[in-house]
Amino acid sequence: MVSVGEENLIYGIKLSSVGPARVTSPDVVHEPTSMDLAMKLHYLRGVYYYRSQAVQGLTIKKIKETMFTWLNRYYMANGRFRRSESGRPFVKCNDCGTRMIEAQCVKTLDQWLEMMEDRHSLHKLLVSDQVLGPEIAFSPLVLIQLTWFKCGGMSVGLSWAHVLGDAFSASDYINMWGQVLAGHDPNPVPDFANSPKQVEKSINPAPAAIDPLSVKRVDPVGDHWIYPNNYRLETFSFHITGKQLTQLQSKVSGQNHTDQVPSFESLCAIIWKCMAQNSEGSEPKTVTLCKNNPHGLKDKILSNNQTISVVKAEMSIVGAKLKELAALLVDQAITENNHIEEAVERDGGLSDFIVYGSNLTFVNWEEATFYGLEIKGQEPILVNYTIDGIGDNGVVLVLPGPKNSGETGSEERIVTVILPENRLLQLKSELKRECMFA
Repeated sequence: MVSVGEENLIYGIKLSSVGPARVTSPDVVHEPTSMDLAMKLHYLRGVYYYRSQAVQGLTIKKIKETMFTWLNRYYMANGRFRRSESGRPFVKCNDCGTRMIEAQCVKTLDQWLEMMEDRHSLHKLLVSDQVLGPEIAFSPLVLIQLTWFKCGGMSVGLSWAHVLGDAFSASDYINMWGQVLAGHDPNPVPDFANSPKQVEKSINPAPAAIDPLSVKRVDPVGDHWIYPNNYRLETFSFHITGKQLTQLQSKVSGQNHTDQVPSFESLCAIIWKCMAQNSEGSEPKTVTLCKNNPHGLKDKILSNNQTISVVKAEMSIVGAKLKELAALLVDQAITENNHIEEAVERDGGLSDFIVYGSNLTFVNWEEATFYGLEIKGQEPILVNYTIDGIGDNGVVLVLPGPKNSGETGSEERIVTVILPENRLLQLKSELKRECMFA
């Protein structure tokens, strides 16, 4: 939650829209897949930070001119949602555009980043928190906020409706703008989508089946696509250097270095056990894992293609060794993508679900190209992503760290934890005890 004092840090806000230069045919639509619809109550919020050298001379006129070309390729992200006769949502590709927000900050970039170390809520001032609805026909799917700092530096905030695609799609999307900004032509515009399928409600619906463990079916939200949390959620981030990461992997793997546990599962095992230490008799025995799927859909430029798996432990989490928990995460994860799609299709895509936070959820973004948005050949000095619309069991995000932070920069990780306030305080205490951060 942003305080009144924090709101005064940002001023001079201007709103506009930018769309593709090429007019889309009036009958073109984009039909979300069943997996897309399973993610429709979630939102990605990313912020990219740049020094003044990278953005010096960059004007709004130049930015918008390049966006016209860039958005030709992503015409579906510039549409607005409608519902078919059956009620299933689809995107009318009507070139309504991407919402642009221009803002000024009273602080320098260095001052801002220093403040961010203790006040993660500041992240919300640099990226829109808008959701789809309650009038989905007028709600933009993507919002971009450009904030200029007092020193001349800039941040780019990306607010992304998860129904469009996962974090890997979102990063590819914004990185393409960097290529156009550098004077490169994007890949050819793909073929336009087809007309929406008219999915009719079944007169004799199929017998009810058990939903997969990785999702939670929620009360209908209608056309206001946001999940109402039962608790106030707080966010905490910390950095893991390459040296620290190697030490943590050794701690989890033990003395046998030939059987080293991957970095993501090592971090998850430690945090999972720390969570259980303060679970007050209700250990999180089932966890969800979200990872990139490199073998997924190749014919779609935007998709929710990540692999969603569950791990169910029969042992005590507190009493287990870290290596045992890591082995569960590596070897016993059961992929549920097909089951999620079946659950969505059982009523024609009309039900509402959440994935992130339905269980304690670990999200692996190590392979996401978050630092691929280059301006004048310079990468952002820092990229931060969070998720909105998550459930009360919380989310742990593992992001790549800055590549220019030293010899071990490419191995650095940023870990972001989103939990109910009281549980986050307890977890921070346990993580300090494990020397995860100072």
